[in-house]
Amino acid sequence: MDNRLEIIKRKAVQIFSEEDLDRKINSGKKLTIKLGADPSRPDLHIGHSVVLRVLKLFQDMGHEVVFVVGDFTGMIGDPSGKSKTRPALTFEQTRKSAETYLEQATKILDKNKTRIAFNSEWLSKMNLEDVIKLTSKYTVARIMERDDFKNRFENNLPLSMHELLYPLLQGYDSVELKADIEIGGTDQTFNLLVGRELQKDYEQESQVVMTFPLLVGLDGKEKMSKSLDNYIGLTDSPFEKFEKSMKIPDNVLRQYFELATDLPTDEINKIMSGDIREAHLQFAKELLKMYDDVNEFESIKERYMNIAKGEIPENIEEIKMEEKELNICISANY
Repeated sequence: MDNRLEIIKRKAVQIFSEEDLDRKINSGKKLTIKLGADPSRPDLHIGHSVVLRVLKLFQDMGHEVVFVVGDFTGMIGDPSGKSKTRPALTFEQTRKSAETYLEQATKILDKNKTRIAFNSEWLSKMNLEDVIKLTSKYTVARIMERDDFKNRFENNLPLSMHELLYPLLQGYDSVELKADIEIGGTDQTFNLLVGRELQKDYEQESQVVMTFPLLVGLDGKEKMSKSLDNYIGLTDSPFEKFEKSMKIPDNVLRQYFELATDLPTDEINKIMSGDIREAHLQFAKELLKMYDDVNEFESIKERYMNIAKGEIPENIEEIKMEEKELNICISANY
């Protein structure tokens, strides 16, 4: 158990607070570990796996993982890091995306040990009086401490009232679930701390908040994102995972090992101190071990190496066409 907790702490950027975390872990109590998921982005990549693999470690330690799908808050859209108001989604759209999200998330999480909760279960039942009571727990000044809200306000960019409610609604999820620990990316720090504060207002013990890095993409600059085409998808084929692993910039490969795998630090140090090309191969092998069939590694490696040498790949699909179906123009200008 100590080794798993060590890996979790190693991956974390901030823990509010580590003393509370150790106390809760050592209490012997089965803890409730919460992760909120934005269903507007249903396609998962190994950047998402950073927090999902932390949840799996908590599962292996015997704690309950609650995967909160923000189908209700998804209709607002998480404004974190956004320079403009996000388009509103319908309830049907959030539910449809959530199905895809969960299917991919359980490639990492133990489905039988994961509790799925949709925050529409409690947020949709709130009346205006409930909302007013909730908003009374937080001041405008504190909400405006968020960098993205502050920047948009100071630069005369639109900032809608419903966006200001988002952190409070996400924080109320922790109250409803009586979460002991909540984890998320560093871009979620403000929202997670709101939940920690709201629990005090509702006379609950405050959750421990743990934030984790946003994995940089294959370009070595921007955070991993499907829209930027700099990602390794959880549903990519084994060969695609291998091929993309070889494209990871050398200077960020250690970060990929530390965040996207559960290898001990000593083993990562050993791998990274050797030949960098072999380190890329080892990372590709780890991905196949975690998400596919590691027994395919050698055949995929051979296929990749042959293509890299300029050889014609094996098992290319053959398509037979009649001559009359061909329409090839040959230029006589040479």
